[in-house]
Amino acid sequence: MPPPVHIVGAGLAGSECAFQLATRGVPVVLHEMRPERPTPAHRTDACGELVCSNSFRSDDPLHAAGALKREMESFGSLILAAARRAAVPAGSALAVDRELYAARVTRALEELPGVTIRREEIRTLPRTDAVLATGPLTSEALASELRELLGDDHLYFYDSIAPVVEADSLDSSKLVRASRYGKGGGDDYLNVPLDHEAYLAFHAA
Repeated sequence: MPPPVHIVGAGLAGSECAFQLATRGVPVVLHEMRPERPTPAHRTDACGELVCSNSFRSDDPLHAAGALKREMESFGSLILAAARRAAVPAGSALAVDRELYAARVTRALEELPGVTIRREEIRTLPRTDAVLATGPLTSEALASELRELLGDDHLYFYDSIAPVVEADSLDSSKLVRASRYGKGGGDDYLNVPLDHEAYLAFHAA
């Protein structure tokens, strides 16, 4: 039995990496700091939790994102298998029920032989075979060590903002149901007409 590979971060990349290694006979220790140390964006301690959009973009096999999904599925992607089973209507895109999706990812990893999940913050770089998959929500201690190692003052991450709201809090008289970019048919998306000032106020709220 080979020594375990330590994976830091149980988001999308870390969860997929742990699954792929373990299903190929490589033991894995998956380190996730939640719930011991929460982040400003996560709401749960689930593996693979989506903190931005619930969409995995286009599922059209003739689109680059759709073709990539088929490639991932050809090698047994955990992320896409869970997404398929938690899919919600989204035109030609693959979008998911966030909670159901993350629960499926978490359960698959917890039940997979060869995967040990440790709920702890990794504050320094591992001194063994490891994969860093901490993304934009890397803990400050680990980010500080990375900055020192890389000799840079800043680590740059870019993300979008996806507020989650209760459906019954919406005024349907001010919403327009439609497909996204006229693709996929149906009216799965709620569109909100906002001018610049209204958008800024919405974002601030």
